[in-house]
Amino acid sequence: MYHTSIRNVLPRTHKAWELGFTPHSSVQSKFKRTVDILGSLVGLLILAIVFVPIAIAIKIDDPGPIFFTQERYGLQGNPFRILKFRSMVNHAEQIKYLVNNEADGLIFKNQNDFRVTKVGRWLRSTSLDELPQFWNVLVGEMSLVGTRPPTYDEVIKYTPYHWQRLNVKPGLTGEWQVNGRSQVKDFEQIVDLDLQYQKNWHPLYDLMLIGKTFSVIFRRIGAC
Repeated sequence: MYHTSIRNVLPRTHKAWELGFTPHSSVQSKFKRTVDILGSLVGLLILAIVFVPIAIAIKIDDPGPIFFTQERYGLQGNPFRILKFRSMVNHAEQIKYLVNNEADGLIFKNQNDFRVTKVGRWLRSTSLDELPQFWNVLVGEMSLVGTRPPTYDEVIKYTPYHWQRLNVKPGLTGEWQVNGRSQVKDFEQIVDLDLQYQKNWHPLYDLMLIGKTFSVIFRRIGAC
């Protein structure tokens, strides 16, 4: 079930301006939105082409749903459901407590997470598991470039400094993805990269990061 907004569960002493709920200028950029729409249409076309073989592979490897959906928090703390190809066993959330968190801070990572299926590991290493998120981009919940969308159990522990990262839409890629991906395991470093994106942003900066993302994916840099 959706929470109407993560702000509804924040302590009353937190005011919106203290938490950084001021949309970044990129949110109003028509150029950025145009790139998002065009890019998502291309991505969904690719998804349509590879959907059947990927779906069959997922089903054969581990019976269960083809897609994985999860509530995440985007621009200004508003919730949405992210969509991915399922890369873990069907009961992954129920056995998460058995996995050791190798990351520092308000993120969860494990390089050799036993819940990841064989097909899922390949999907992650090639970033094909992310293809369904082009739908999130098309409907405006995400952008091609932005910040990693956090989960509920992460954002309820945010400080006002951390909240600044949600002044932009969450993205399929961003500074974190092109600067180490899964090798970056310090949450504070991820926040610094997110804020660096906001500081450096201009319309062509997105195109540069998209180009770097293709290089990272093809070379499988930082893939898990």
